[in-house]
Amino acid sequence: MSPLVHAAAISTLLSPVAWADPLPALDLDPAATTVSGLSSGGFMAVQLQVAFSERIAGVGVVAGGPYGCADGSVYRALRVCMNAFLGAPDAEDALEEMRTLAAEGRIDDLAHLAGDRLYLFHGEADDTVARASMDALRRSYAALGVPEGQVVYETEVAAGHGFVTERGNLDCADTGPDFLIDCDYDQAGAILIQLYGELAPAAEPRDGGLLRFDQERYLQGAAGMDETAFVYVPEPCAAGALCRLHIALHGCRQGREVIGADYARLTGYNAWAEANRIVVLYPQAERIPSPWWNWFGGNPNGCWDWWGYAGDDYLTRDAPQIAAIARMAAALGAPLVK
Repeated sequence: MSPLVHAAAISTLLSPVAWADPLPALDLDPAATTVSGLSSGGFMAVQLQVAFSERIAGVGVVAGGPYGCADGSVYRALRVCMNAFLGAPDAEDALEEMRTLAAEGRIDDLAHLAGDRLYLFHGEADDTVARASMDALRRSYAALGVPEGQVVYETEVAAGHGFVTERGNLDCADTGPDFLIDCDYDQAGAILIQLYGELAPAAEPRDGGLLRFDQERYLQGAAGMDETAFVYVPEPCAAGALCRLHIALHGCRQGREVIGADYARLTGYNAWAEANRIVVLYPQAERIPSPWWNWFGGNPNGCWDWWGYAGDDYLTRDAPQIAAIARMAAALGAPLVK
């Protein structure tokens, strides 16, 4: 594709991450888009999946929780969804929110969710996001008719709060920056195999496959999103082969302004993507400092919007961040709206 060829020609200027501006137009299967995320990215992955359930075929959630858990309150996000101090999240609350928004036509028909494949994960040593949140998420999917055979719920890895990768910088049970932990467990591979079925073994990511792009052109004013983001394009996809799209969402304090391209480079997705014609989109959130008069305001840790800091509508197809990611997917060739 000509935009990608042009990007490759100047990639040496920004090695090891090439530059692409704008996103390359590729040949993608619109029925094979999936999404995953860690922590705030896990909550956002659920929001994307529910908003565009007709086109998103599966989700991987690492230390996230049920749809609409925060109910527009950062205090509830902290004290219910994360540490359950005020009580565990209720799956029925999530279902009620989804049913209301679906009835209003603001998210896709919930019936599409029953066919999805799910990967759910909570580390045994994770005391940042309560296990109760992931349990509530699992119950909500069961109530929506997702069969047990389409779900993997992993709770027996002795991991702290983070994305588990064989190239992580932290010991398995640790929690802390950059939240990439080494547990001798290939979480990216586990997610993609569960979402797509049998895959070819991971291969070495190609030089120049990881591209930066101008994310700002897709934002339309969405708050809390960086001007720059990343996408990994396997060689066959760059040459015009039919490919699939996976959207990978980092957690808090994992965006480009904090750890550079490490979430895109070290999680392990790119090796599986190269061997299996999967394009991986890595949108990037950014920090919004809290105002001095409101410690609970802003977005100081660069989280995805799962409690409403970017606006009252943060759950539907029209939510600023959700709509921005949908525009990126469409630019790549995988529109989330039919």
